[in-house]
Amino acid sequence: MQERDQIKSGGALGLLQVYTGPGKGKTTAAVGLAARAAAHGLKVTFIQFAKPDSSAEFDSLKKLGVYCMQFGAQGWIKKGGDNTEHAVEAQKGWRLALTYLKGDETTDILILDEINVILSAGLLKTAGVMEVLLNRFHGLEVVCTGREAPPELVMAADLVTEMLDIKHYFQQGVEARLGIEY
Repeated sequence: MQERDQIKSGGALGLLQVYTGPGKGKTTAAVGLAARAAAHGLKVTFIQFAKPDSSAEFDSLKKLGVYCMQFGAQGWIKKGGDNTEHAVEAQKGWRLALTYLKGDETTDILILDEINVILSAGLLKTAGVMEVLLNRFHGLEVVCTGREAPPELVMAADLVTEMLDIKHYFQQGVEARLGIEY
């Protein structure tokens, strides 16, 4: 707890980070940040959009005391398709996120995994999300991940990392592997 207080009192928290791009590693980077922060005594909330099934990374984070919730329907989000179930789940996840963004001091870092996908598919309104992010509770570090981050989010962020596939073994027919990709 002493380390958490030291970090918080130093004003080191409160930035907006974005991990985006078509390459592998956005969620993995957020998981790594969550694990590191939890190891230093920070309180982390990890809200995952668009993925309905539990994962090994969540199991690991929970053991470190990270609060993890998933909001996703089965199947892929299809641009221009019927995404009703995904939209309902996105709204549920966003309602939970709002409690932290508007001043619930029980978390120091809020990770909104795959929210960029939700925004690019129009399942949440970018303008509304941006208004809340820009006026969030002071000192709350926020990490937004997913492909196709909206330009407004990229411009507002303090850090933007774009993951690119220079070379990927999926292109050689290697499928997602248990323990590596999920």
